[in-house]
Amino acid sequence: MTEDFTQRQATDELTDLPELSPGELELSDRAALRRVAGLSTELADITEVEYRQLRLEQVVLVGVWTEGTAQQSEASITELARLAETAGSQVLEGLVQRRDRPDPATYVGRGKVEELAGVVAATGADTVICDGELSPSQLRQLESRLKVKVIDRTALILDIFAQHARSREGKAQVELAQLQYFLPRLRGWGEALSRQAGGRAGGGNGGVGLRGPGETKLETDRRRIRARISKLRREIAGMEVVRDTKRGRRLANRVPSVAIAGYTNAGKSSLLNALTGAGVLVEDALFATLDATTRRSTTADGRTYTLTDTVGFVRHLPHQLVEAFRSTLDEVADADLLVHVVDGSEPNPEWQVDAVHEVLGEIQQRRGTALPPELVVVNKIDAANDVALARLRHLLPNAVFVSAQTGAGIPALRERIAEDLPRPDREVEVLVPYARGELVARVHREGEVLTERHTAEGTALRARVKPDLAGVLAGFSVDGTPD
Repeated sequence: MTEDFTQRQATDELTDLPELSPGELELSDRAALRRVAGLSTELADITEVEYRQLRLEQVVLVGVWTEGTAQQSEASITELARLAETAGSQVLEGLVQRRDRPDPATYVGRGKVEELAGVVAATGADTVICDGELSPSQLRQLESRLKVKVIDRTALILDIFAQHARSREGKAQVELAQLQYFLPRLRGWGEALSRQAGGRAGGGNGGVGLRGPGETKLETDRRRIRARISKLRREIAGMEVVRDTKRGRRLANRVPSVAIAGYTNAGKSSLLNALTGAGVLVEDALFATLDATTRRSTTADGRTYTLTDTVGFVRHLPHQLVEAFRSTLDEVADADLLVHVVDGSEPNPEWQVDAVHEVLGEIQQRRGTALPPELVVVNKIDAANDVALARLRHLLPNAVFVSAQTGAGIPALRERIAEDLPRPDREVEVLVPYARGELVARVHREGEVLTERHTAEGTALRARVKPDLAGVLAGFSVDGTPD
């Protein structure tokens, strides 16, 4: 009896809990359980790929300042620190060296390597993150001299993507990008992965009985990774067919599409929620959204369109990710309107705008087609001061200023989207018999009705429609007699 009462009481308490949106559920799930660093079993035989997938802990950042101002260099290191914290690391120190170009052997100069080793030893860091993409030789040189794990900006971004990928397609795209990045950097770790002995018995390579019959473990790993890459490409190609089918259905139905793009953490998901009430995940973290989310909305004059939240961009976005996420990024290229979201609270938002345009240029070059018209939206105006907003109004005179958090400017944004969406270009005046009511519904759904009245013979319409629908309606003259 007491047990039944306890169970009912627990059920009642669960029933009284507030209902959470899908985004809130995903956010609570992401924060509910975190792996404790330092408890992983240390493997005696470990490949480079496995080695670099270990959890990051306490890190030291290092960058090479080759161009731009000191402020830009510091901003780049600050962004790298945010990336590291998003990956679950604790940033201990950040160092920058002024050079004409990165050192081809060690990324930073020889003296800087010694200074960096001293900082690593003094702080007790176990990882060094470089603000650039390292070559395999630079990676090996730095690790041998610093005696700690070294990764670059690309590997860090890939790690964040791997942590945040949720859908099957997103996970496959991230794994493909990781394997493409790690393959040329794969190397042995420990004596177990050294190359097979070969040559003459007295050649110092082990001699009789120690010459291997075939592949080394390192070569086997490379072959298995190449096979996995081929399999992932086939799987992603199959997923692209599904995505293209859905996109083709929207195009066949002539539903205009709007793609929301912008720098990571600019507030794209918050803007989608404010416009449509989608309830997608919103988190103050870089690359919180990796999977494209599409929602339907309607303009004030009754036209239906779709809004798609896409993956965020970042400065020097790894080309492996651009290639792996091409099906997702195609949502941007195939849209009728591109809503470019800019974080108005950032100290230098124009750098983010340039970074987004750089990635968009890569998409345009790969596709060979022009990108859709761009509508710039400055978000987070509630967190920006008046001076910064005045500067942005001067830099981006045609932008819409909104706050997805407070709702300020959202009605004006809806009006601008309705104005910039493509309108049907054929004006028709027809009398549709009541027996063909599906055509009237289609005109309302796909076109823009200017006038409508009901007569004894049918529905008289004057509307703007697309060419294909105009061809269907051409069979009905104004007096209701088919041509």
